Amino acid sequence: RHRCPRKPTRIYDNGQQPCLTTEYVEKYPKYSNSSPPRSLKPKQEYQVHRGKMEGITTFKSDYLPYDIVKRPSRVQEEHKPKMGKIELGTTYQKDYNAHKIQPVTLVRPLERKHATGGKLDTIPTYQDDFRSWEVQRREPSKVEHIYHPPTEKFGNSTTFQDDFVPRELNPRQSFKPPCVAKLSDVPFDSTTSHRTSYIAHQLEPKFIRSKEEYKPSNQPFEDLTTHRNDFKGIPGQLAKSCKPENAKVQSNAHFNGVTEFQDRFQPWLVSLPEVRKTKEYIPPPGNMDFNSMSRLDYVKHEISPAVPIRPVSNGRRTNAPFQGNTTTKEDFKAWGSCRQEITKKQQEIPKPMGKFYDLTTFKSHYVPHQIIPAQSFKPVHAIVPNSAPFQDETMYRTEYTPKKQETCPANYPSPQGYVYVNTDSHGHKFFRQLTPEFSESNSNLIPKQVAVLS
Repeated sequence: RHRCPRKPTRIYDNGQQPCLTTEYVEKYPKYSNSSPPRSLKPKQEYQVHRGKMEGITTFKSDYLPYDIVKRPSRVQEEHKPKMGKIELGTTYQKDYNAHKIQPVTLVRPLERKHATGGKLDTIPTYQDDFRSWEVQRREPSKVEHIYHPPTEKFGNSTTFQDDFVPRELNPRQSFKPPCVAKLSDVPFDSTTSHRTSYIAHQLEPKFIRSKEEYKPSNQPFEDLTTHRNDFKGIPGQLAKSCKPENAKVQSNAHFNGVTEFQDRFQPWLVSLPEVRKTKEYIPPPGNMDFNSMSRLDYVKHEISPAVPIRPVSNGRRTNAPFQGNTTTKEDFKAWGSCRQEITKKQQEIPKPMGKFYDLTTFKSHYVPHQIIPAQSFKPVHAIVPNSAPFQDETMYRTEYTPKKQETCPANYPSPQGYVYVNTDSHGHKFFRQLTPEFSESNSNLIPKQVAVLS
């Protein structure tokens, strides 16, 4: 029952061949040494161009530099405003006559559908006549222009600064009508369509369904089940356990009490670590001078707080009282309003009066009956003795042969009855078992080779 941790596939191995781990490698016939086919795939590497690069482009070869002459600037004439008033009237305001316009009626053509069931298989004229030809890229004729900022300061005034004349603002007159609520002298009419059109109808009496009387069945209840019908109490013996005996592997040899740790361990002399003693603090002699350079050289000055620099306020202050009247206060007059009463529907069914009787239909119609317990048809649990023995033989009991548990000799460092041979490349140790076999001509011992994995 030994299991090697290296999972070998063959037992007889002298260490010359590698440890084979699959059945395919064992049964595969070896052929002559044949190299794999050479890959024709090019290497994914950057190929450096060995030639020298010319830094001349078409723009450098075709471009001819010219002398740039600045465009003469036009001197702006001084604006002289005209005297007099501006007539703001236009011919559109004089000649325009307002007309009443009616909405234009849409005149749509009749919808004509020319739909056929056939498939349209034609070639358009554009696709038939168009011939695509190669278009050469146009060379750029851009002139390199380098911006040079002016050295002189810009001091010219704009046309807005020259022509603008500040004038006083005259607010326009408001033509908005006053927001005044128009009060009506007619009293409020609170009649609605619901109040005028509603007609009260008398409700019909509620339909009460009569209760059906319970009628029990005259046939007796059949409570015979398949378990009651098919169950037969047959006594039987308990099954015997076929588990093999748990025999412990013991040895009568005396335990020496010597372990590998006791054999190889060598006690060492251990010295205690040195403890470094801390030096005792000794205060310096004399008194300590707490005066510093800042305390000795500092001169205190009297400084007045800084006065905040605030701009001069241009606010106009008057002694006249504030007029808090607004157009909303003058035009809006609040009038008294009372909350409208909720229009409730009159109750048609009057509320019950008097004492409540809690007598229900169940209480009034219920008739108590005497309970008769149902008769049990369960068979009596009586064991019927049987003289025939119980057949408890199984295939496992008849065919099972107990075997003695043997300990694998590979668990011992030097198994008895075996001679060490060698160790292969994977760490497997091989031993020979000595078995006495006598021949007719020679009475010497012939060793038989047996491999034991460790």
